[in-house]
Amino acid sequence: MRLFDAQLYIDRRTRLCEEVQSGIIWIMGNGESACNYKDNTYPFRQNSNFLYYFGINAPDLNALLDCETGEAVIYGHELTMDDIIWMGEIDKLSNLARKVGVTKIKEPSALQTDVAKAKSKGISVHFTPPYRLEHHEAVHQAGLDYPSLSLIEAIFNQRSIKSELELHEMAKAVNITGEMHVAAMQFTKADKYEYEVVAEITRICKAHNADFSYGPIFSVDGQVLHNHHHANLMKDGRLVLNDSGAQTDMLYAGDITRTFPVNGRFTDRQKEIYQIVLEMEKKGIMSCKPGVYYRDVHLAACKLMIERFKELGILNGDADAMLEQGVYGLFMPHGLGHMIGLDVHDMEDLGENHIGYEAGQERSKLLGLKSLRLARKLQTGFTLTVEPGIYFIPQLIEKYKAAHLFSDFVNYNKLEAYYDFGGIRIEDNIVVTQEGCDVIGDYIPKEMEEIESIMQ
Repeated sequence: MRLFDAQLYIDRRTRLCEEVQSGIIWIMGNGESACNYKDNTYPFRQNSNFLYYFGINAPDLNALLDCETGEAVIYGHELTMDDIIWMGEIDKLSNLARKVGVTKIKEPSALQTDVAKAKSKGISVHFTPPYRLEHHEAVHQAGLDYPSLSLIEAIFNQRSIKSELELHEMAKAVNITGEMHVAAMQFTKADKYEYEVVAEITRICKAHNADFSYGPIFSVDGQVLHNHHHANLMKDGRLVLNDSGAQTDMLYAGDITRTFPVNGRFTDRQKEIYQIVLEMEKKGIMSCKPGVYYRDVHLAACKLMIERFKELGILNGDADAMLEQGVYGLFMPHGLGHMIGLDVHDMEDLGENHIGYEAGQERSKLLGLKSLRLARKLQTGFTLTVEPGIYFIPQLIEKYKAAHLFSDFVNYNKLEAYYDFGGIRIEDNIVVTQEGCDVIGDYIPKEMEEIESIMQ
């Protein structure tokens, strides 16, 4: 198990206690999740807050932090002989705890007792929103009511600003991801099945001792935003969308999207739309800098799409009016990006609105803009995705056409020719710097000429 230096975890916990100021903080680790019976489990994934403050990637652990004394206690089982028989002689919990600067270990059964003692003394118990059944049950058993907003804010303030060590891990994740994407371009051919390419990118991911940071999206039906179905036969003339990312053994994530032609050559119609998406992505990246609201970056990219669609005759009318009414959502019904780090959607377990929106920012109800996960003002050290897309979703277009929505702006008759188009998305990961932003990791080809060259 690879860990950062113990002092880093100690410093993180010290700062957390200083920000929360009083009470005790309960950091919940994840347990194993049974797939179809108890001993056959889904791949284990540790809670990212536990990883950030304690580093140990093992199941069935919890921790308490005393804000006044700074004392940290980890609750978990030491190895039994049965564990050694079935899993081997892995590192003892006490050894792992010392490696992250913790000297006090208790059995899991002591956790509820210690929480109850704190409550009986009038000490506040801070915890984050539970997102797993075991967490809900533990919170209910402890008689606790509401997650701590001060803890959520304190965690966000720390985890949102990435250190150089974290950026190094994220670059590793992106570089593995880039290798996966180039291989997908090289491996894709007409009359192959999508799952054949997914098998190849899985091989590359595993060869780097990495895992997927989320279920890979690889599909000729790119208009389906989160399409985890990989059984389509890839036909000549179609586009295929590859949204996949690796996470390192320390669980820092990459999240990259590339779209390319099955036969290795873009058609003229595909080039028109691809160039718009590429221009949107480049504009989004260039717009990111400290002090800029990411909501404004999203809207600037969408306005660019509107202007280019006017040139193609798909849209007509005033661009600002279309932006205000959300016409762009018909073609990009998602946000421009989200934070990324230990989670592919970083910290969203704390509450998407807590992470993506500042106090006073209201979430839109417009199609597309309502799905913007990150709207807040950017700060130096933020890491996020920039991922514009254009999608032609026949069912959505027909629904709006039948309801006469946007009929003053949208040339619905012209859109019928795009019903078999699919979708295009281009995505990179960036870090906000003092002057602007940098793309994380090595360059991953995205110009049409580069893609066609790779695929030949």
